[in-house]
Formats: sequence, structure tokens, C-alpha cells
Amino acid sequence: MTDEKQKHPQWDHMKQKDATERQIVASRVERNQQKKQKSEEEGTSGKRRIWVQIRMFPIWLRVVLVLLLIAGAAILGAIVGYGIMGDGQPADVLKKETWTHILDIINGKES
Repeated sequence: MTDEKQKHPQWDHMKQKDATERQIVASRVERNQQKKQKSEEEGTSGKRRIWVQIRMFPIWLRVVLVLLLIAGAAILGAIVGYGIMGDGQPADVLKKETWTHILDIINGKES
């Protein structure tokens, strides 16, 4: 049966595919051998290289920065909502009396 396949031209692409795969495998093997030789020359054949990431900003600083950005966005949103969309002055949002008044309304002490 293989003789019949080899006679027909539609099976020629299979031969080409096999040859290409063999070349790819051979080039990989050759590259691996070159890497081994290079590492043996450097004397690091027995040691594994460990990749260490050096962060520009430590994690705790990132957390603090995110929390500050969230607080800033909340304050800016309150200023826009109370001052521009509502009928109050934008600076009134930062006063304690405004928030006690709002909390009194929420708690039902004032209507």
C-alpha cells in the first residue's frame, strides 16, 4: 500500500511535511547542544538561573496610592454631585455641618 501512495502525486506533500519537521527537530537539538556547551564554558551548568523582578514601587506604596486615588475620586464626585448637579456650593461638601445634616436626614432625626 505504501508503494501505491508513493506513486500518486497527492502524497508528495506528506514527504515534504515530514522533511520539514525533521529539519525543525534537528535545528532544535542543535540549539540545545549549543546552549549546553555555552553554559559549560561559563561554568554555570549545575546552577539554575533565578529571575528576580525588581519593582519600581513597592506593593505597600501601590496600595496606599490606590486608596488615595479612591478617596480623591469620592471627594471629587461629592463636590460635583452636591455643588454642580445639586443646588449647594461645592465648598460646602467639605464642611462637617453638611455631613451631620445629611446623616440626620438619613437617620430620621430631621425631615
